Amino acid sequence: MNRILVSESLAEEGLAILRGGAEVDAREGWSRAELVAAISGCQGLIVRSGTQVDRELIEAAPTLRVIGRAGAGVDNIDLDAASERGIIVLNAAGGNTVSAAELTIALLLSLSRHLPEANASLKSGEWNRSDFVGAELRGKTAGIVGLGLVGAAVARRLQAMEMRTIAFDPFVSEERARSVGVELVELSDLLATSDVITLHSSASPDAPPLLGSDEFEQMKRGALLVNTARGRLIDEAALSSALDSDRLGGAALDVFAVEPAHENPLVGHPRVLATPHLGASTQEAQERVAVDIATETLKVLRGQPSQAAVNAPLIDPESLEAVGPYLSVAEMCGRLATQLASGQWRDIVIRYRGEIANHDVTPLKASVVAGLLAPISDEHVNLVNINNVIAHRGWRILERKTPDAEPYTSSITVELRTSSGETSLMGTLEHGRPAVVEINGFYVHIRSPLTRPGEAPDHLHLLVLRNEDRPGRIGEVGMALGRLEVNIAAMDVGFSPDDPSEMSLMALTISRALSVEEVGVINGIDGVEDVSQAQM
Repeated sequence: MNRILVSESLAEEGLAILRGGAEVDAREGWSRAELVAAISGCQGLIVRSGTQVDRELIEAAPTLRVIGRAGAGVDNIDLDAASERGIIVLNAAGGNTVSAAELTIALLLSLSRHLPEANASLKSGEWNRSDFVGAELRGKTAGIVGLGLVGAAVARRLQAMEMRTIAFDPFVSEERARSVGVELVELSDLLATSDVITLHSSASPDAPPLLGSDEFEQMKRGALLVNTARGRLIDEAALSSALDSDRLGGAALDVFAVEPAHENPLVGHPRVLATPHLGASTQEAQERVAVDIATETLKVLRGQPSQAAVNAPLIDPESLEAVGPYLSVAEMCGRLATQLASGQWRDIVIRYRGEIANHDVTPLKASVVAGLLAPISDEHVNLVNINNVIAHRGWRILERKTPDAEPYTSSITVELRTSSGETSLMGTLEHGRPAVVEINGFYVHIRSPLTRPGEAPDHLHLLVLRNEDRPGRIGEVGMALGRLEVNIAAMDVGFSPDDPSEMSLMALTISRALSVEEVGVINGIDGVEDVSQAQM
């Protein structure tokens, strides 16, 4: 019988499921040495956020086949080490959706009716009803930033309270938004018209805060802000200033840039309702997560596919030789397309040309989707869950195959069509390395940067712009970057045989990302336009 080690607390409902299909060793308080000794001979391991499943622990378990994370994040699990061993890593990403949505509503109601202050006042012996006059939510406009599982669940609850719901999320389709009764708008429109703004999007570690001083200035005076998503979404100093100046009526925060938030001045601000990251802290969420991870863990041990897998192999052995080398090409084209595009997403077209078109391209499609999501979401994509991921976001993906890829053996093109136009990238392999050879119809040559084993190329960025095809433009761009103390690692200038505008496209690999102001400097050069950038 399979043996599963549970290293942290797990609801009894989940443990009961595990015991029905395996021998279970479940207890808390393991020392590191005890855990390393106990995991030998186990086929399964289930953890929460407190157990570091690093390479050392994985190597101590030669029979390990599956690692389950009872929660959404897998930052405490070495995915590379697990994948190298063929160990499937699972998570329970949707288990806290209802709990997080309900907490959002609770915080909003408490904020709008001054409930914490009223409770504290009454308990101190006062009876000051006039000090706590609140506002109704019915008929007001709620702006939802991020229309994923939690954002959609919040929208449905706000609609039940007779609020108008609008949302900003350029990565979901208009059809998806309509299906939950939400109108998609630009962020500036959401900020200017919303009486309540609630955040439910992911936050990249390298990205600037979504809401800073400029965004707070755009908000409706007296608006309320709720954040149960990521602390990094908000410039906390700017929020404090907006509250002090009466720009905002109040903020309810369950998450902070640094946690625990013992030293955060916002916690003590009189207009802030603060809670210690309680989004998933309900009995039902804990039970749901336990049941989900237990069920999926047993599926893997029985040899069945799991939709909760975050690192399931993207390709079957039979197709590996043909399409396997192009998985990195597909992922790179998708990742760059997301970052270079603007506007509301509509359609995605993937074109497979050459030798790969003669094979099953589903793994390549999964890699494209994984790349499209990488800059904007923590979701993991594999062959098992790809259709669910696409359906959840309401994406329409069209695939085209062409046997001829001249002058290349094979190539992949990703076309991302949005309300602002179309962004396309064609990629291929050159000496085993992914290379982009066409951007928006312009011929270029951009190879993925070389890195040391295990090192991510996050130190290099791609700068793309259109420039007039006349002497001096390249030099001016280079000089401008030099004045900004930005190194150029590589540069290519391409033309398009189908573009009659006498414009060229310049693609530069640079040493760091540019700020909004610095992008404006480059865009202000005479004869330069459409400046965009992406992390390689």
